[in-house]
Amino acid sequence: MTQAPPALWLRNPLAVLGDAPGGIVVEDGRIVELLAAGAAPGRPATAFDASRHVVLPGLINTHHHFYQTLTRCFPAALDRTLFGWLQALYPVWARLTPEALDAAVTVAMAELLLSGCTTTTDHHYVFPPGLEDAIAIEAAAAGRLGLRAVLTRGSMDLSQRNGGLPPDSVVQDADAILDDSSRLIDRLHDPAPHAMLQIALAPCSPFSVTTELMRNTAALADKRGVRLHTHLAETVDEAAFCQDRFGCTPLDYLEECGWLRPGTWLAHGIHFGAQEIARLGRARVGVTHCPCSNQLLASGTCPVCALEAAGAPVGLGVDGSASNDGSNLMQEVRAALLLQRGANGIGAVSHRDALRWATQGSADCIGRPELGRIAVGAAADLALFALDELRFSGAGDPLAAVVICGASRADRVMVAGRWVVEDGSIPGLDVAGLMRRHGAAARRLAAG
Repeated sequence: MTQAPPALWLRNPLAVLGDAPGGIVVEDGRIVELLAAGAAPGRPATAFDASRHVVLPGLINTHHHFYQTLTRCFPAALDRTLFGWLQALYPVWARLTPEALDAAVTVAMAELLLSGCTTTTDHHYVFPPGLEDAIAIEAAAAGRLGLRAVLTRGSMDLSQRNGGLPPDSVVQDADAILDDSSRLIDRLHDPAPHAMLQIALAPCSPFSVTTELMRNTAALADKRGVRLHTHLAETVDEAAFCQDRFGCTPLDYLEECGWLRPGTWLAHGIHFGAQEIARLGRARVGVTHCPCSNQLLASGTCPVCALEAAGAPVGLGVDGSASNDGSNLMQEVRAALLLQRGANGIGAVSHRDALRWATQGSADCIGRPELGRIAVGAAADLALFALDELRFSGAGDPLAAVVICGASRADRVMVAGRWVVEDGSIPGLDVAGLMRRHGAAARRLAAG
């Protein structure tokens, strides 16, 4: 009889975001024991010395646009607010190819992994001719890298000629969108707990999607048991658009479309009033805070503390790599701490709050209670940070240091019990070759 492989004991961590000073035991992709100081596993286990590591639940990114790594710091889009920024970039994104997207996705996912991210979402809503299999390209890259993913099938069907913001070149027919959404759920969505790949449905925004598509997408998501995602309340321009076109606020419009319910999570959520925040909390609608993107585009500040107090789950997202311009989720944790402390006061937000948003809060946004926690039965998704850089010298509280001193690169990352980052690198990934391929694709895209 073949003996089962032993469990792995992450022994005596320097610090841990959880009740396990003696370490964490993982087996078959799950956490099976949390040890008190001085305790040993109750089963045979191979030990990994974690005494130089701060151990966190794997970070969870709940809003991104992978393809935008190809247009970082794009000259024509610099120093613009959201609408002008989008108008500068829509024609460029209309030239995306499968080869370019594969490079973009791989760069984004690799950067996320190296920052301690173990689960990511992506909001892909640009499907020019020839890129119909964009979501499958993303799924294949996630499989190669070992990253857990919730890929959202984005959509736009409201172009400039019909009163929307995007040009005709980047919108699709509504029936084609819904047919492809069903196909992707059939082909890629795994509804089981601990799934490595799931699909959600994500019409892009009120200014790029028809009301009919919003309503029909909500009906499809309800029928198929998948979650809903969209941008909402990101800018004052969006609020003015909703008032002019629909005669109501963005949140009222969301409710009219059948979206104000559990299973929906929103990107940004900046411009909500007190009564709207209460409505979001009652409906258990999640909100992704994107602090770096919101600051770079000067969109405003998400009312994170008020949303949480009302009962709305709050997670973190890096947003698009052309409005951030990076895919580093650990840096987003620090940015969230600073921005929310500045908005709410020093007593309202701690480093533990910021870490919670990136882990448990993000898991709640995407409906994955088995993620974002160090607990028996939870997924063995973990991020280990070593405090051996100059920036950490003299730090007294290791857990606080990871956030406040500005950790940016994990030393080790585990997904489903398997190491996917070792010694600060992704095994088997030719980073130099990837950068050459990605850089060439970005230059071709910019050249037209």
